[in-house]
Amino acid sequence: MFDRRLVLYPALSIFIAAAAGCQSGDTAKVLDTGDQPKPAQQKVTEAELRGFCPRVTLRDGTAYFNTYARGGQDDPTKVVYQASISDVSRACTTTDGLLTMKVAVAGRVVPGPAFAAGTIDMPIRIVAVHGSEVLYSQIHHYKVNISDPTAATQFIFSDPNVSFALPADRAVQVYAGYDEGPKKRN
Repeated sequence: MFDRRLVLYPALSIFIAAAAGCQSGDTAKVLDTGDQPKPAQQKVTEAELRGFCPRVTLRDGTAYFNTYARGGQDDPTKVVYQASISDVSRACTTTDGLLTMKVAVAGRVVPGPAFAAGTIDMPIRIVAVHGSEVLYSQIHHYKVNISDPTAATQFIFSDPNVSFALPADRAVQVYAGYDEGPKKRN
């Protein structure tokens, strides 16, 4: 007694597998055959390779900024917000001896014991110096809305307009940080 199913099922399985292998509709692009042209990579110019981009650092005492409730200056129980800068970055371009920088500052604002929902106005200053000469100095009032008393709010600020004539010795230092200005007299 010969059972035809023993021959029919394996033969049918082989036929289905072979037919499936002949399909050429890889619409999901699962198979990368390398036949597709790759996008051209942008070439780096010699000027960009030789380009100079000064480091950005934080001056001592400028990484934190506290906002206090009225009459609570320097009282830790009256802190409404504490803002801190955690990272700085920059990007530079040079054209005809003029250096233009985009300086970015990242940080967070943490609600304090006297938290009140609202907007914090952070005075962020960007300064470029060459020795004792100030090449660029600008204070920005950057606003961040704070609504959650239980979580820190992250922020990123950038000044794309830091521009000055590049000194021949390239001894330029760029600083970022909070600057409340001169203390008010009572």
